[in-house]
Amino acid sequence: MNPVGIDIPRADGPSKVRGDAQYVDDIRPAGCLYGATVRSPIAHGKLLGIQKDPDFDWSDITVVTCLDIPAQNVVLLMTEDQPALADGVVRHVEEPVALVAASSPARARAAVAHIKVLVEALPAVLDPLTAQNNPIQIFGTDNVFKQISIHKGDKTDDGVIVEGTYTVGHQEQLYIEPQGMIAVPRADDGLTLIGSMQCPFYIVKAIAPMLGHGRINVIQATTGGGFGGKEEYPSMLAAHCALLSIKTGAPVKMIYQRDEDLRATTKRHPSVIKIRSVVSPQGELLQWDAEIIMDGGAYNTLTPVVLSRALLHLCGPYRCPRQHLEGVAVATHTPPNGAFRGFGAPQAMYAVERHMDAIARTIGMDPVAFRRLNLIRDGDTTPTGQALVDTGAHLVLDVALKAAEAEVKTPAIHPGGGVGRYARGRGVALVFHGCGFTGNGEARIKGKVAVELQDRCVQILTASTDIGQGVDTTFPQIAAAALGIGVSRVSNAPHDTAMVPDSGPTVASPTCMVVGGVLRTAALKLKAALQAETGLDTDDFDTLLDARTHTMALRVMAEYQDDGSMDWDDATYSGDAYPCYGWACSVVDLDVDLDTGEVLYRRYVSATDVGKAINPVIVEGQLEGGAIQGLGYATCEEVVLDDQGRMINDRLTNYIIPTTLDAPEMITRIIEIPYSGGPFGAKGIGEIPMDGPAPAVASAIEAAVGVVLNRLPMTPERVLSALEIKERS
Repeated sequence: MNPVGIDIPRADGPSKVRGDAQYVDDIRPAGCLYGATVRSPIAHGKLLGIQKDPDFDWSDITVVTCLDIPAQNVVLLMTEDQPALADGVVRHVEEPVALVAASSPARARAAVAHIKVLVEALPAVLDPLTAQNNPIQIFGTDNVFKQISIHKGDKTDDGVIVEGTYTVGHQEQLYIEPQGMIAVPRADDGLTLIGSMQCPFYIVKAIAPMLGHGRINVIQATTGGGFGGKEEYPSMLAAHCALLSIKTGAPVKMIYQRDEDLRATTKRHPSVIKIRSVVSPQGELLQWDAEIIMDGGAYNTLTPVVLSRALLHLCGPYRCPRQHLEGVAVATHTPPNGAFRGFGAPQAMYAVERHMDAIARTIGMDPVAFRRLNLIRDGDTTPTGQALVDTGAHLVLDVALKAAEAEVKTPAIHPGGGVGRYARGRGVALVFHGCGFTGNGEARIKGKVAVELQDRCVQILTASTDIGQGVDTTFPQIAAAALGIGVSRVSNAPHDTAMVPDSGPTVASPTCMVVGGVLRTAALKLKAALQAETGLDTDDFDTLLDARTHTMALRVMAEYQDDGSMDWDDATYSGDAYPCYGWACSVVDLDVDLDTGEVLYRRYVSATDVGKAINPVIVEGQLEGGAIQGLGYATCEEVVLDDQGRMINDRLTNYIIPTTLDAPEMITRIIEIPYSGGPFGAKGIGEIPMDGPAPAVASAIEAAVGVVLNRLPMTPERVLSALEIKERS
C-alpha cells in the first residue's frame, strides 16, 4: 500500500506519551555544571566591566567574560556584528555581558544576582521610525540592515486613491520548552553540543569562528516547539555553554527560565506599513504602492531575509498592472528580532488585507466581491515579473465560503447568543505564501540526504529536524513510497552533525517540499544501486534484497539539483521569487463584547492549498495549530516594553496566548494543487496558516461593530477605545 496520503501515526507519539522522550533538561552528563547569564540592565551604554559582590562565596563559581573567548568574539550568522559577550559597549537591554557556572541552577542564579554590570548610559534609539540615518549609530553608518525596492509598471493617479497605515507589534514564539543547551568536552579538545533547536548545522557554522576550530558536533534533542525561535538563537546559547565548558573542563547545561526566555530571545519583527492604492470606480486595482519599515533590533540576525519575504508578499494574491514596493529594515537599541513562523509574510498580509477592506469600504463594494474581482490568475505576473501558474486563489475562496455555510456547531460561550451586549460578525481574508527560500536559495544551499540499507530496513540520515511538524513521520512515508516497502521498515537517524549530511535549515517550509524531494531521489538512488549490484531489472525492493550475495550496509547520498527552471536576480530583485506558491482563505465568525471590547471566537474556517498532503492528519494539525497562533497574534499577544526596550510582561500570566478554552470550532479544508518539484506534489505548509487569521479577525470586528482597527494586536482595550470613539463621533 502506498503510504503517501495516509494518516500514519506520528513516530514520536509513543515516546512522548510514555515520557521516554529526552528533552535537554532530561539529559544529565556526569559532572555537569549549570550556567547562567549576566545581562545588561540598560539599552545602550559604555561597558566599564563587572563587579563581584565581595560578601558572596565565589569559591565554586566560574565566571566568563569576553576576555575568555578563544578566537573571534562573534556568533556568526549573516554578518559578524553580534558578539557572544558584550565588549566595550552594550547595544540592548538584556545583552549578555558575562556567564557563570556553578554546581546547581539555583547557585548559578544566585551568583548572577551578586554581579553588578558597570555601565555608563548613552542615548538610545528605540523608535524604528527615527532610526534610519540617526546620528546615534548602531549598525553601519545609517542604521539600515537592508533596503529593497521593487517596481513594476508606470505610475498613475487616475482613479480613486485610498491610503492607509498599518502597524504590527512584536510577537513571542512561546514554545512550550524554553531554550536549552548542553556542551560536553570531547577527547580531541572539541565539543559536543546537545540542544533544543531547529538547525544543527547553523550552530556548527556560528560558533566555529569564536572557538577558532571546527571540532564540534551538534545533536538535536527532542524539541518542544520552535516556530522560528529556535532557528538562530540556539547558536548564542551554544556559544555560552561552549565558553563555560572550555573554562571549567566540564559539561555545562543552560536552561532559560521563562521570564529570561521572554525578555532576552528574538521576536517577530514589529513593522509599520503604508499603502497607497489607485482603483477604478468599478473596483479594478490600477496601482499599488506600499512601503514597510521593519524594526530589526540591535543586531542583524536574519532581518534582511525577513524583510525580503515581507516585501515580496506586500502585494497580496491580487493582480495589478502597477506595483511599487519599498522596504527598509532598521537597527534600534532593542533586543534583536529574528525568525518567526511566516517570516515577514504575516505582517505584510495583515496590511494588504486591511487595505483591501479599506478600498471596498471607500468605493462601496462588498469586500469579498472586490477581492474576487482582483484575484490573481494563471499567466499574471508578480511585482518581480514572475509569471504564475496553477494559481489557487479562486479555488480556496470558493471552498472556504462553501464550508462556512454550515451551521456553527459550537454553542456561544456567553449568554445572549449574539444579541444585546454582543455583536456578531464574519471576516474573510485571502493570502498566498511563497514556498521555500527566496530566489534560487535551494540551489545555493545544496541540501543533502543520505539513506542507508541496514539488513532489510532503511535508515534516513538528514539534518532536517522534527520540531513538532512531523518530519520524522512524513520522511519515512516518502522513502517507503519511493521504495515500495512498509513505513515500519524505515527509520530516522539521530540529527547529529557528526553522522548526517547538511540538509539545510529547518525553516521557510522547505523541509517536506524540498528536502523530501531530495530524500525521494536518494531512495530511488538506493534502489538503482541494488539493481546494479544484483543485475536485476525489477522495482520490487524485496526481490532485490533477496538477490543480494552479502549483507553489508549500503549507503547512498543525494543532493538538491537545480533544474534551471528559476530565473532570479538578487541584485535587481526581479524574476522568479519562489519555486511555487500556496494559497489559503480564512473565514472567521466571532462576537464582540460591547461592554468590554473582548473578541470571542466562534468558528474558524480555512481552505489551504498544500500541494499534496503526505500525512493528512499532520497537515491538519499544522494548519489548525498555525491558525490558533494567528488568532492570538490578532487579539491578545502583545509585548510591552519599558523605556529601555525591556519586555515587562515577561510571564505567562500577562503575556497572553489562546488556550484550548479560547479555540473556536474549526473547519479545515485541504486543497491539493500539486507542485511538480515536490515529492508526490507536496508544497511547504508550515507558515501559510499564520498569514490569514489576523486580517480575517479585523474584518470580522469591522463587520460586527463598524470600527476599523489597523493595529495588532486588537486587544479588548483597543476595541473598546474604538467603540467609544465611534459613539462620540
